[in-house]
Amino acid sequence: MAEIKQVLVPDIGDYKDVSIIEVMVKVGDTIKAEDNLVTLETDKAAMEVPSPYAGVINEIKVKVGDKVSQGSLILLLESSDAAGAPQKSQPDVQPPPAPAAAPVAAPVAVNPVAKPAEAPVIPQVLQPAMEGAKAHASPAIRRLARELGVQVAQVKGSGEKGRVTKDDVQQFIKAALAQPRGAAGGNGLQVLAMPVVDFAKFGAIETRPLSRIKKISGANLHRNWVTIPHITQFDEADITEMDAFRKELGVEYAKQNIKVTPLAFLVKAVVVALQQFPEFNASLDASGENLVFKQYFHIGVAVDTPDGLMVPVLRDADKKGIVQIAKELGEISARAREKKITAAEMQGGCFSISSLGGIGGTAFTPIINAPELAILGVSKAIIKPMHQDDTFVARLMLPLSLSYDHRVIDGAAAARFIVFLSQVLADTRRLAL
Repeated sequence: MAEIKQVLVPDIGDYKDVSIIEVMVKVGDTIKAEDNLVTLETDKAAMEVPSPYAGVINEIKVKVGDKVSQGSLILLLESSDAAGAPQKSQPDVQPPPAPAAAPVAAPVAVNPVAKPAEAPVIPQVLQPAMEGAKAHASPAIRRLARELGVQVAQVKGSGEKGRVTKDDVQQFIKAALAQPRGAAGGNGLQVLAMPVVDFAKFGAIETRPLSRIKKISGANLHRNWVTIPHITQFDEADITEMDAFRKELGVEYAKQNIKVTPLAFLVKAVVVALQQFPEFNASLDASGENLVFKQYFHIGVAVDTPDGLMVPVLRDADKKGIVQIAKELGEISARAREKKITAAEMQGGCFSISSLGGIGGTAFTPIINAPELAILGVSKAIIKPMHQDDTFVARLMLPLSLSYDHRVIDGAAAARFIVFLSQVLADTRRLAL
C-alpha cells in the first residue's frame, strides 16, 4: 500500500538558512534510497542531500534560491511498503571536497587569523560604497566577505533583486587585485594588472571552467599566502624500523580490511610533537594579539579526490592508537572520494598534514591552513646510504617540509619541532611515551 512520506533537510551542523542552488529531481521521478535530491551551498562548500527512502516523487516543496535549515520540508514521496522502508536513518548532508592546504586547496577558515578589515589583500578600489546604502547578501556571504577583507557594500550583486552572491565576491577580489597600485596607494598590494592575452593567436585552445571548490579555495589560498609570513623548515626522518613495523601490522590487520599506511604513524607522531611543543597547537585570535592554546588534538589530513583536494579532520587523535587511526583514515578518505563527508568533519583542525608520498617529489612548501599555525608536507621516502658506526648502510628516509607562521613561531622552535618529529618517527617506541 502506497504511503506518502516527508523528506526533510537532515542534520547539517550549525548551518541555518542555507541556499538551494540545484533541484536534481522532478515530480513523477522514481528514485532509490540514497539518490541525491537537492544541492545546498554554505559558505564552506556545496552539499548534496540524499533521499532516505525509495519511491515516486509526489510534490516538491522547494526551488532554487530557497533558504532551508535542518528539518525543512524538501518534498513528498509516494512510497510502497517494500520500497518505502528507510534503508538507514537519514544521513548527514554530503558536501563535495573542500579546499585544502597547499599544494592542497585550503578550506574556508571559520575564524580569520587577523582582523578582516585589516587584511591587505584586497585593494578597495571598485564600486565605492554609497553612504547609507545597505547591501543585499545572505549571512553566509557576509561572513565570507568579512573573512576575505571585502566590504560587501562595495560589491555589485548579480543575484535575484541585486543580491550579492559568492561569485560576485570572488569576481570583486579578482578585479581588485588586477588594479595597479601606486607607491602611496593605501594598504593594497602593489601589483600590476594581469595581462589580457588572446591565447588562440598562438594555436588551438580549450577553455574549461574552474570547479566551484577551486573558485572558493583560490581566494583563501591567496589570503593565507599573502597575510601569513610563511617559512618552511626541511628535514628527513629515518623510518626504516617504522616501515618494517607498519608492514607487519598491515599483514596482521589485512583480514579486517584495515590498511595501515605511513600516514597513520605520521598522525600519531605529530600529536606527540604537538604535546611537546604546544605553541604549534594554537591559533591567533581575531585581534592578532592573543594566542589560543588548544587542549584537543584534531589533525587535518589532505585527501586526493576526483573533484580536487580536501582536508577532513581526524578528531581526538591523541586518544587513539595506530590501528584505530589507520581505520578511521581509510573511512574518511573513502567518504571524501564518494562525496559523503559532512561539513562538520572538515572543521576544527589544529594542524594539517599534506602527504604526497604516494606520488613522488623530494620537498615542497605547503600553505598554512589558517587559522592553524603550521602544516606538515610529506614527500616520497627513498632508500639512501647513511653513515652509521664507521660504515654506510641503506636506510629508508622520509622527506619532511614544515611550513609555519613566523609571527608566532620562530625558526629555532620550528627546527626543534621537526627534529623531534623525526626522532619520534625513527623510534616508534616514543609514540608510547
